[in-house]
Amino acid sequence: RLRMERAAALGVMVDEDEGSGGSEKEGNKVNNRADQAKSRKALAAVGTAAAHDKDENKVKREEEEDNNENKEEEEEEEDTDAVAETLLEQAALLKKKRENLTANERAKQQQDDEEARILREASQVQTNALQAASELAKGVVYKKSLPTSWRCPKHVLKEGEQNWEITRKKWHILVEGKDCPPPLKSFRDMKFPTPILDALKERNIKRPTPIQMQGLPVALAGRDMVGIAFTGSGKTMTFSLPLVMISLEEEVRMPLMGGEGPVGIILSPSRELARQTFDVVSAFCAKLNSYILPEHEKRGKQYQKYPTLRTQLLIGGENAREQMEPIRQYGVHNIVATPGRLRDFLKRKNITLDICRYICLDEADRMLDLGFDEEVGEIMNHFSHQRQTLLFSATFPKKFQDFAKNTLVQPLVVNVGRAGAANLDVIQEVEYVKQEAKIVYLLECLQKTAPPVIIFCERKGDVDDIHEYLLLKGVEAVSIHGGKDQEERNEAIKMYKSGLKDVLVATDIAAKGLDFADIQHVINFDMPSEIENYVHRIGRTGRCGKTGVATTFINKSCEETTLLDLKHLLKEAHQRIPPVLMIMDDPVERMRAEAEANGEGGTRGCSFCGGLGHTIG
Repeated sequence: RLRMERAAALGVMVDEDEGSGGSEKEGNKVNNRADQAKSRKALAAVGTAAAHDKDENKVKREEEEDNNENKEEEEEEEDTDAVAETLLEQAALLKKKRENLTANERAKQQQDDEEARILREASQVQTNALQAASELAKGVVYKKSLPTSWRCPKHVLKEGEQNWEITRKKWHILVEGKDCPPPLKSFRDMKFPTPILDALKERNIKRPTPIQMQGLPVALAGRDMVGIAFTGSGKTMTFSLPLVMISLEEEVRMPLMGGEGPVGIILSPSRELARQTFDVVSAFCAKLNSYILPEHEKRGKQYQKYPTLRTQLLIGGENAREQMEPIRQYGVHNIVATPGRLRDFLKRKNITLDICRYICLDEADRMLDLGFDEEVGEIMNHFSHQRQTLLFSATFPKKFQDFAKNTLVQPLVVNVGRAGAANLDVIQEVEYVKQEAKIVYLLECLQKTAPPVIIFCERKGDVDDIHEYLLLKGVEAVSIHGGKDQEERNEAIKMYKSGLKDVLVATDIAAKGLDFADIQHVINFDMPSEIENYVHRIGRTGRCGKTGVATTFINKSCEETTLLDLKHLLKEAHQRIPPVLMIMDDPVERMRAEAEANGEGGTRGCSFCGGLGHTIG
């Protein structure tokens, strides 16, 4: 506007100057000067107005800036108030929602909160069990799994992830984790050497079980692993064969000298289980050591042997000097041990873990539980480098699964069926027997099937009493428990396995992992206090696809939560549920029914211990 007024005033002056000429110019000189003076005044007025407007604009801009700053401050204060109001509204909303919840929903929410708290505390307590103290102190975190020379066959890789998933679904294999190797349907595809394949044929093992289909490729690829499968599914071979292959690879690369080793370790919770695993590993190593392969004629050699692989058993109750001698003289590739004896050897520096790159915990839930976790942690403290860690068990509660996922390096969880589920090949029979009538009724139960039979008891005294009673009745029986010396325990197991004795009476020392051929019948003289032990006990029969029978005595002395867990376990396995269990008040069943009536998901049992008949709260 100001520019337009100034231009108009200048235009008037120019027009007047051009329009004045000749006599008119001279005649109107005074008038023109007057007009020019007016124009200059008008122009001056315009300039003054412009300056005034400029000052006004400056003042306005300053006022606007001040107003904006004030507005921003006010908005900040309003935002703070809004946040405070929002938090209050949120709290009020949560309170209102909580009031509107049904009793079932409120109980479920409390249960979830309690589960999260307990699982978090459990993980904090046991965080150090699988990590060395030096690694924790230095903040060492391994990002990648250990590399191995094993490679999956190309024809399997060409099948693609979709076909792999079809195979997993067919065999009910569940996998958690990234970049899982494909399941392999034959041992030949796993690239085991000819002696290993021959040894499998001699054992009448023609194709891998579901846990072996997926577990062996994972272990051979060097990945950390949690393996969960029902009893008698072939877990021992799943972690034994990779150990043999790693030892063979290490021996070919650099032969072991006296005092060196081990390359790999398998830890077991009991001496009997450790000896059984040692026998499996030793058999494969012996087959490799004795194998003769014809050479080409032009090379001038008649045969070529695989390198000699040595395995040592380290368990308590036996001469430590005799166990140490082979290690000192020749070095060993594989060690199968109980935690206590291995820890003692490491403390005395009889052996080191400088070249150890593989460690497996059999019955890992027991190994990480109270009693063994400190010994396992002390063993792990002797590692100064990365190693491959494998955890195997038939019962693996969620607390240990979460702990393992947070501790291992890019772990894969391979699960065949629900963790803690009973073997479907076992016919489960539950009978109500009064405490004083148990030992008499035991003889009648022994008539159900042909031998061999195992009888499980909770207390050592009951084992001795039952053993003596059966001997008096003419039954060929042996017994084992923790109070007997190792030589006596070994002799009892040997006689029972060879068929010289028909009945084995034992505590839970024989419940986990032990593999007895063709056991027909398992009798639980006492119902164990934890449902996990029940699953392991009945898993001594019905192995490798064979059918077995499990009879369990219950009475009013049994814990109610354990009986409810048993009831749901029988229901899950489609077994007959006795009336005494059917009439029990079942809060989990009631909550599940209410949830289903409201269109919600039912309760999933206790995530802390895996029991289906109670909740963690």
